[in-house]
Amino acid sequence: MTIAEESGIALFIPKVYDIVWSLIILVIIAVFFYKFFMPKFQAVFDERAEKIQGGIEKAEQAQIEANAAKEQYENKLSTARVEASKIRDDARAEASHIIADARARAETDAAQIMANAQRSIESQQQQALVSLKGEVGVLATALAGKILGAKLEDDAVQSSMIDSMIDGMSKK
Repeated sequence: MTIAEESGIALFIPKVYDIVWSLIILVIIAVFFYKFFMPKFQAVFDERAEKIQGGIEKAEQAQIEANAAKEQYENKLSTARVEASKIRDDARAEASHIIADARARAETDAAQIMANAQRSIESQQQQALVSLKGEVGVLATALAGKILGAKLEDDAVQSSMIDSMIDGMSKK
């Protein structure tokens, strides 16, 4: 039979010897592939799986550490808030204490100034009274001299007369 005599579909079906030799070559290639290439592929796949697993473990560990750090941060933050509140309260208490001290000092100073002013007024009043007594004495002597028509020349008489007049004025 020649190629022209064979029917159409039979051209596409291989002969038995072609199938056998193809299977032998396929088995040789499969064994070669299984012996040489598969271990390398498997090593690459295992290495990648280890890296992925290590990455997952590292990510989990980092997540645990991040959660611990977050918890520690929150604890420190709450402690800092408590301390800040305490400091504010202490500052307010100290400020009111300072204000009370300043007010007490101001009141003490005001009382002292008032006392000094009162003493000064009393001193000036005493000076004015002494000055007034002296002037009244001179005027009284002059007036008494005019009334009596004579000059009071004796100092002792003049002094006793002035003193009695001043005493009379003080009693009134």
